[in-house]
Amino acid sequence: MSPTALPAAGPEHGHVTFLGAGPGDPGLLTLRAVEALSNADVLVAEHEVLDVIRTHARQGVSVVQTDADPSSVSPPGTGTPQLTVVDGTSTPAAIPGGARDAAHLVMEAARGGRRVVRAVSGDPGLDTYAAEEMLACAAAGVPFEVVPGVAAAVGVPAYAGVPLRDADGADVRFVDARTASDRCWSEVGASDSTVVVSTTLDSVAGAAAELVSAGRKPDTPLSVTIAGTTTRQRTWTATLGTIAQTLKQAKVLPSPDGGRPVIAVVGERSAADRRDQLSWFESKPLFGWKVLVPRTKEQAASLSEQLRSYGAVPHEVPTIAVEPPRTPQQMERAVKGLVTGRYEWIAFTSVNAVKAVREKFEEYGLDARAFAGIKVAAVGEQTAKALVAFGVKPDLVPSGEQSAAGLLEDWPPYDPVFDPIDRVFLPRADIATETLVAGLIDLGWEVDDVTAYRTVRASPPPAETREAIKGGGFDAVLFTSSSTVRNLVGIAGKPHNVTVIACIGPATAKTAEEHGLRVDVMAPEPSVHKLAEALADFGMKRRAAALEAGDPVTRPSERRPGARRRRSTT
Repeated sequence: MSPTALPAAGPEHGHVTFLGAGPGDPGLLTLRAVEALSNADVLVAEHEVLDVIRTHARQGVSVVQTDADPSSVSPPGTGTPQLTVVDGTSTPAAIPGGARDAAHLVMEAARGGRRVVRAVSGDPGLDTYAAEEMLACAAAGVPFEVVPGVAAAVGVPAYAGVPLRDADGADVRFVDARTASDRCWSEVGASDSTVVVSTTLDSVAGAAAELVSAGRKPDTPLSVTIAGTTTRQRTWTATLGTIAQTLKQAKVLPSPDGGRPVIAVVGERSAADRRDQLSWFESKPLFGWKVLVPRTKEQAASLSEQLRSYGAVPHEVPTIAVEPPRTPQQMERAVKGLVTGRYEWIAFTSVNAVKAVREKFEEYGLDARAFAGIKVAAVGEQTAKALVAFGVKPDLVPSGEQSAAGLLEDWPPYDPVFDPIDRVFLPRADIATETLVAGLIDLGWEVDDVTAYRTVRASPPPAETREAIKGGGFDAVLFTSSSTVRNLVGIAGKPHNVTVIACIGPATAKTAEEHGLRVDVMAPEPSVHKLAEALADFGMKRRAAALEAGDPVTRPSERRPGARRRRSTT
C-alpha cells in the first residue's frame, strides 16, 4: 500500500481528511486531494472552497457549509458554521442543529464510520483554525490525515508573474496583516527580504504604511493581486508610497468590495518591468472573457476546455435537445442488418449519430466487434473521436471540407467487382439535408437513410442568462452551425452588438448576418477547435492593439453602456 493510500474508516468515529483546496484555481488540486474527494461521504467547507472541490465529489455526497452567509467576504474560517445543502445532488449530513463550530461539525459528520473531507482555502498548515480542529479530532479519538494544498501566499504571486526568489537568494517572509504584531512589522521593515502580505484590498495602504514606518523605503516596489489564480484575477504594481494613489486612480477604492482578500508582494522581485515579462496568466488572449457556447453539454466539453486554456470563462447554453426517434423500429432493423451483413458501409455525420448507434448496440448487448467487415466513414474530428472512444477507427474521413459535400468528394463509387454489397447505412437526425443521400445514389450506392435521433429546440435558459445575452454581458459567442444561430436567437434573443460573434464557416456566418448580427471572427476551416483558435487570435490582436495605443486592456463587455471599466470581484 502506498504511504498516501486511503485508510479504512473506523466503524464508530469514521475518518477526517483535512484538505488544502489551493488559492482558487480548481486545476491546482493535487492528485491526492482528488482521490480523497472522490471517496468522501461528507464535505465540510466554506462556500468559495466548495465551488473549487465539488466537481470531484461523488454523486449524492453530503455537504456542510460553514459560512453563515455565502455572499460574505469574511476571510475563510471566520463565518458562523451552519448546515447547508448546497445543490440537488447533495444530501443533508446528520448533524444536530445545535452544533455551531466547525470542529463539532467535522466530528459529528464523521460519526457512523463516514469519511469526511474538511477542505480549507490554500493549505491546512497555514489555515487559522485547521490546527484547532485537528486537536479536537485527536481529543475525541477521530482519526484524521492532512492533504497539503498550494498556499495562496505562494500560488497567487506565481500566477501574477511575481517571483519570490531568484539567483540572489533573498529571504522570503510571510505576514498575515490581520494578526501581525508591532514586533513582526518592525522585523520585516528592518530587513531587505521579500515580504508576502496576506491582507484585504482596503487594508493594503495601511500595511504599506506599517512597512514604511518600520524602515522600508517608500520607493520599494509593490504588487497587489486580487482573486488570484482565477479568471477574475487582477494585479496592480506600484511602490509602498504610491499604492494608495494607484488604487484610487484605478477606481477600485473606495469600494464595497474592499474587504476582499489580496496578496501583496513587497521587494525588488516584484518590480513592474519584471512582471511585464513574467505575467503569463493575465496576458492570456481571452483572459476573463465570458464566452457563450451554444451547444449540448456533451458537444461543448472539449471546446470549453480549450477556451479555458486561453483564459476564458465558457458558459454552456444548450440550443438543441436530442431525443429518440418517434418510431424506433427503423433503427432496430438497421442495427440488426448491420450485424447480419446487410451493409458495406456505415456513415456517421455527427457525434449524436455515434451515440444513438452505440446506445442501440448496448441495448442488444453488442460492442464494437459488430463493425467487423464493415467500412466506417465519419464527418468531423469530433465524430471520429467519438468512434475511436467506442473502439472503432474510421476508414474514411474527408480530406478537405468536413461536411457531407467533403465526404462525397472522397467517397468511392460503387464497383460491383470489388464491392460485394451495395448498401450504405446512414444514421442521421430527422432534420438532416438530402445532400449526402443524393450524392451516394449518384455514385451507385443504395442508401438506408435512417432517423437515429430527433433534434428539438431546447428550453430557454434562465432569465439571468437571457438578460446577459441581450444586454451585452457576454464577451463573445461561438456559433458552430446555422441551427445554433436560429435556436439561440429563438430561445434567448439576439446577442448585444458589443459581443464578438464567431462563426464556424460561411454558411453559419450568412445565417448570423441574416439575423442582424455582425460577424467578427470566422474559422479558417470548419472545426470547433479552429474556431476557438480564431477567437483567441482575435483576442490577442485586440490586446496587442490596446497596449500599443497605451490604452487599458478591457473585455468587449466592458464597452457596453453602464458597464464598469474593471471588475475583479464577480
